[in-house]
Amino acid sequence: MTTTPRREVLEKLTPVLTKRWLSPNAWALKTYEQLDGYAALKKALKANPDDLIQLIKDSGLRGRGGAGFPTGLKWGFIPQGDGKPHYLVVNADEGEPGTCKDLPLMTHDPHSLVEGVIIASYAIRAERAYIYIRGEAVHAARRLRNAVVEAYDKGYLGRNILGSGFNLDVVVHSGAGAYICGEETALLDSLEGFRGQPRLRPPFPATHGLYASPTVVNNVGTIASVPYIVLGGADWWKTMGTEKSSGPMIYSLSGRINHPGQYEASMGITLRELIELAGGMQDGHQLRFWTPGGSSTPLLTADHMDVPLDFEGVAGAGSILGTTATQIFSDQDCPVYATYRWLEFYHHESCGKCTPCREGNYWMVRVYQRILSGQGTHEDLDTLLDTCDNILGRSFCGLGDGATSPVTSSLQYFKQDYLDYIEGRTAPRLSDKALVGAH
Repeated sequence: MTTTPRREVLEKLTPVLTKRWLSPNAWALKTYEQLDGYAALKKALKANPDDLIQLIKDSGLRGRGGAGFPTGLKWGFIPQGDGKPHYLVVNADEGEPGTCKDLPLMTHDPHSLVEGVIIASYAIRAERAYIYIRGEAVHAARRLRNAVVEAYDKGYLGRNILGSGFNLDVVVHSGAGAYICGEETALLDSLEGFRGQPRLRPPFPATHGLYASPTVVNNVGTIASVPYIVLGGADWWKTMGTEKSSGPMIYSLSGRINHPGQYEASMGITLRELIELAGGMQDGHQLRFWTPGGSSTPLLTADHMDVPLDFEGVAGAGSILGTTATQIFSDQDCPVYATYRWLEFYHHESCGKCTPCREGNYWMVRVYQRILSGQGTHEDLDTLLDTCDNILGRSFCGLGDGATSPVTSSLQYFKQDYLDYIEGRTAPRLSDKALVGAH
């Protein structure tokens, strides 16, 4: 049964990045210009680039791609007057299970990203920008490429933009569908034509990024927020969210709820309120576990429904806000099987560059196959924790670290579910065929 959200909960919806999504032909330049489109660019081009960087610092905008690093601080790392070309790279390689906020943004409102790219490039003195989009995102890529063409035709891109003397070219590049290319240095290698694998840091992209030049790498949602901050100001942006996590966030809700979808709300909203906005849990289902930020973030339980969903609140609960991909599971879902399916993904997507991730995920998948086939042992649980201990903090990049999150958190909260498989109280979920090569 679908429930109607209370008024005070509805008021927590703050459509900023999503405000144009339901407009007719929202993706077209004409519609975008009718709804304040490119007004921020005209304002920004009259400002000093350093003042724009300071504005973003003052707004408290933090990266929307998962890490939550202060955006203005990242822009400020770019050395000026170094004689090297500067680059802006937008990470649009959204591919983590459950994550779906950047793709609808690029599909429904691509010009907001293009305008943000132009302003950010102007601020860091970049004359070339790249948008690296996931290869499977064909529809979003078409909309984005069309928006770039429209922007060139109108003089928002190219030479001497709007008579300002600023030049910028934008390239939309489709990747080959590798999740690892969502890691910023692997993305840069892929852009340069190499196999997508993470680089050793330092040096960092701020000084040695694309083509060994100073580079800013930001997420789609981060860059698309910039025009709104330029128009509304830092103080207006900080009226939403919390003191250390300012602004709105697009929460992607999926799973056992009546109305899955994108809900843009001030940071600090709780899962209880988001579920209410989504029409409540499906009939016959009670919340049991959920991910606050995608499959690479530690699971939380029904006891965490009132945790503020901002960077500090989720960290305080022992997880990570991540990409705000809120996957909601009920008492009819199995945390052991869910973790197994996530691990299969990470095992498949590991680039293989480092031993902990390459070997650790391979063997953990096989341990899960044993457990879910009814052939597991109590020692398998120690093996899983020991393997996670050898992956976490020892992998070349965050993929390995993220893969351990559902394993350790599900064992923390749902160890009894594992024991039920091992001790025969729960029927095997997988057939013996899954055990081939698992021993």
